[in-house]
Amino acid sequence: MIHLHYIDDALLVAEKPAGLLSVPGRSEENQDCVVARLQARYPDALTVHRLDQLTSGLLLHARGKAMQAALSMQFEQRQVGKRYEALVQGLLDADAGEVDLPLMVDWPNRPKQKVDRVQGKPALTRWQVLARDGQAQCTRVTLEPITGRSHQLRLHMASLGHPIVGDVLYDAAPAQRVHLHACALAFTHPVTGAALAFESAAPF
Repeated sequence: MIHLHYIDDALLVAEKPAGLLSVPGRSEENQDCVVARLQARYPDALTVHRLDQLTSGLLLHARGKAMQAALSMQFEQRQVGKRYEALVQGLLDADAGEVDLPLMVDWPNRPKQKVDRVQGKPALTRWQVLARDGQAQCTRVTLEPITGRSHQLRLHMASLGHPIVGDVLYDAAPAQRVHLHACALAFTHPVTGAALAFESAAPF
């Protein structure tokens, strides 16, 4: 059962658990996903954006193609506020900063992405320290992706030498999960024009 934070005739906001795909994969064993589970109850539910399989948190879906187009436009025009919470390895020295590194797919090592200053697409992430744990040698941060590239937050933090805890794809030590959670989502209702904002506490 997928927990819903909000539902009306135009959209629904779901809580994606870590380990579940946002959309179906190509193989038969990868058909179970958030949108399939939602469509079992709400047949008109359609994907607007995605979270990595290993990421948990807030995921917006439209109800019907017209609403999907309207909400997708907000993402394309960067009118959607997104904030993530993460645990990263090591202790960040600064209290805040940003990473501005262009990204592209690392074709021989898909789905891995890589920094490429020539062919990469622009990618910008702002980060801020919430707490430092000297004993565990990790830092809790909020991450704000200004762009929405695949694996952007994961690769940008790894590029600082502070990969997200559990993110072995980007050279972190193994853990029970990748400690990355979509904790805040803000956008405009496509019908009423009302400002909507949702928050979800990180489960780690």
